Amino acid sequence: MAAVGSAVGLGNIWRFPYICGKYGGGAFLLVYLCFAFGIGMVLMMSEFVIGRRSRHTPMRAFASLSPRRKGWRYIGLLGIVTCFFILSQYFVISGWTLSYFFDAVTGRLATMGQDAAAIGCYFTEFSTSASRPVVFLTVFALLTAVVILCGVQKGIEAVSKVLMPVLVVLLVVLCIRSLTLPGASRGLSYLFSPDFSKLSAEGVLAALGQAMFSLSVGMGVMIVYGSYIPASDDLFRTSMWITASDVLIAVLSGVAIFPAVFSCGLEPAGGPGLSYCVLPNVFNSMGGVTGVVFSAIFFLLLSIAALTSSISLLEALSAWLVETLRTRRFVSTLIIVAAEIALASIVSLSNGMWSHLQVGGDTFFDFVDRLNSIYLPPLCAFGTVLFFAWVMPEADVRDELTNHGVLRAVYYPVFRFIVRWLAPLALVVVFLTSILT
Repeated sequence: MAAVGSAVGLGNIWRFPYICGKYGGGAFLLVYLCFAFGIGMVLMMSEFVIGRRSRHTPMRAFASLSPRRKGWRYIGLLGIVTCFFILSQYFVISGWTLSYFFDAVTGRLATMGQDAAAIGCYFTEFSTSASRPVVFLTVFALLTAVVILCGVQKGIEAVSKVLMPVLVVLLVVLCIRSLTLPGASRGLSYLFSPDFSKLSAEGVLAALGQAMFSLSVGMGVMIVYGSYIPASDDLFRTSMWITASDVLIAVLSGVAIFPAVFSCGLEPAGGPGLSYCVLPNVFNSMGGVTGVVFSAIFFLLLSIAALTSSISLLEALSAWLVETLRTRRFVSTLIIVAAEIALASIVSLSNGMWSHLQVGGDTFFDFVDRLNSIYLPPLCAFGTVLFFAWVMPEADVRDELTNHGVLRAVYYPVFRFIVRWLAPLALVVVFLTSILT
């Protein structure tokens, strides 16, 4: 359940539904499903195998599985660096979400009515201000730390077992409300009607990128979680369950959001613009207590998705520091959280008063976003899949996938072909295309 929480994040809710509709609805969904189960799941299984076989965090996992080629441990280090930068940006955006949840509960968002300019102006003023975003990202970071400090069983797994069902229930409630609005069928048509004329090469690449990185591959998280998986668990079934859950949440998010957007006569959007500008307008159009309640439900849903993902990122970093410095979990978690809050504060402030802080012409926020979306995860995933396919002993891989001969891995020849040839090629294509565009 914790691994499902890691995979289900903000991208499932605010990115997938938009790009699904933009690139042909049902046509995009079909391609996405093929990539999610054909490549994304394979990459996840690879990380699980590395983690469970080594019972270590990324750096030591790579080193222990290739004792004569110590240089591979730097792929593990790259995963840690990737985690660190992604979590800093995640804390910033999660802080925004938590703040909006309080604004929804107190009725502050409702006072803006359906004035799109006022709602947009409020988001701009809030995200560029010096104090409130930093306060809320700090609160969110400390909340994440509390879960980590409670340990894997009593903290991460226990919280995930509660939050993930709550997330699904909230999504279903929003879906029911969205589908009962007048004109909801236009939103469903946007999401699901297959239009292959819109499925351009750009759309196929968007499906491939979403499928791979929605599952939290390429940052070492699944290696850490793999090290916790019992030896008796079937890694194929575990990966299938996580992938199916991730896809289901993404599709439900689209059903919850876009019928309501079209019902209000608004244009579809993705990313922060959807969550913090378009949807407050949608909820305010419902009027009165109804609008306040559904606004609060949505931002609570978004906060839960952010929390389950940030927990996995912080756990990967904390576990790595425990193993590297041989320190206590409490100390390592506090060190990582303090460093993350410091970096996240810089990232947040670069939206406003520190906008002069630039790297290569980009604000520091945009620079970190570029690292997280274009460079670090694809490079880490590429190094990981090369190691798994060409360096790690094949006997070790077979042992883990068959649980030392107990299970029949009839899929293994296809799995081996994908992990050796298709997955590396897909990662190279996504990486080069992202850079060129």
